[in-house]
Amino acid sequence: MKKHDLIVIGAGPGGYVAAIRAAQLGLDVACVDNNPKLGGTCLRVGCIPSKAMLEMSERYYEARYEMKKYGIIADKVRLDLEAMHKHKTDTIDTLAKGIEGLFKKNKITRVEGLASFVSSSRIEVLDKKGKKTEMAASHFIIATGSVPVSLPGIEVDGKDIGFSSEALNYEQPPEHLVVIGGGYIGLEMGSVWNRLGSKVTVVEYFDRILPNMDHDLSTAAKKQFEKQGIEFLLSSKVAGAKAQESGVVVEIEDGEPIKCDKVLMAVGRKANTDKLNLDKIGVKVDDRGRVLVDEHWQTNVEGVFAIGDVIPGLMLAHKAEEEGLACADYLVTGHGEVNYDAIPGVVYTHPEIASVGKTEQELKADGIAFKTGKFSFAASGRARAMGQTDGMVKMLAHAHSDRILGAHIIGPRAGDLIAEVAVAISFGASSEDLAHVSHAHPTLAEAIKEAAIAASGGQAIHM
Repeated sequence: MKKHDLIVIGAGPGGYVAAIRAAQLGLDVACVDNNPKLGGTCLRVGCIPSKAMLEMSERYYEARYEMKKYGIIADKVRLDLEAMHKHKTDTIDTLAKGIEGLFKKNKITRVEGLASFVSSSRIEVLDKKGKKTEMAASHFIIATGSVPVSLPGIEVDGKDIGFSSEALNYEQPPEHLVVIGGGYIGLEMGSVWNRLGSKVTVVEYFDRILPNMDHDLSTAAKKQFEKQGIEFLLSSKVAGAKAQESGVVVEIEDGEPIKCDKVLMAVGRKANTDKLNLDKIGVKVDDRGRVLVDEHWQTNVEGVFAIGDVIPGLMLAHKAEEEGLACADYLVTGHGEVNYDAIPGVVYTHPEIASVGKTEQELKADGIAFKTGKFSFAASGRARAMGQTDGMVKMLAHAHSDRILGAHIIGPRAGDLIAEVAVAISFGASSEDLAHVSHAHPTLAEAIKEAAIAASGGQAIHM
């Protein structure tokens, strides 16, 4: 059989980026994935379709309820959910074909099937017809991503009780949707169906939503979502959920059961490593099934690497992409690096919520002295003109060196604004450095400058 320089297992954001980069650097690359569409969970049933639904549902809500205050009268606005789903599907298909074109351009061998290791230099690929084919390579990159997890006592049927992939495709807005989990996925999908007319109840085990984000952000976000009509049950443990003829009953430990139409399970994800046959070649994994790697993403087995959701760390598409690039670079050049302190996280709700670097709570726990600068979008001329004044920018800098340690934004275009601070952290900038950078007026980005002025020891100009 032909021996490739590299076989990438998985064609999600980490895998396909690693394959393209390695091919660009001159390697003979093959990529194995068990789906007809390239792009992985992110493109097919995750990041991309959810953002399409978020964007369209936001436009619908705005047209129906908010545009009139800006002098735009849109009478008899109605929902065409079928057309909305078509836009989502068209977006997926277009982007998947784009990746397919990039594979052809870079002469990457694409193989559809389920891969498992036979040895440290060979894999077996099982296609959907049951045919098995062996492939060999000098190096492998495991990039099989993650899968959603459920809770004990919950019977996921993919119809009334399902994960985000099912929630993306409801044929009509549920009368009452219960979201189990107040993290990124739960809040985004809850927001979509809340805008489209569903009653939405979010049940969260912790005492706050977005428990891993800065507490100022999670507190502000909850207030905004409650204004939009989303209900929250915090510090609540789900004991079970079962579909019945009249709907679904969600049992709450030490609380009243909730009757609803649909349940969205959004309590987290786990590494998708079960079918790789890793024990066959002795690859070490932790107690959560995540592949253990060194600083170069290499496992304990020489020539076998792993990136993205299958290894410890943030489960984010762009984190996987950065690791894919860096891992491919390392394979060819011996150099590859990811700055894990500058990887942003974004919740694409309205308002958007974005974070990069350390939270205030993490700095306190680590005993790091810091100073804080805040600026409200209510004082931003551009935000005021847009009619989107809710939210703020919060910047954290080292108390002595003034080095930027983190930033947390809730407000308009937060997901775009956070990139500026990610760049600043990557270059080791101080809050004073950012405060002295000219920002065009009037822009939302001026809020970053104002927060930097406040963090550097001054006082925000417009507050």
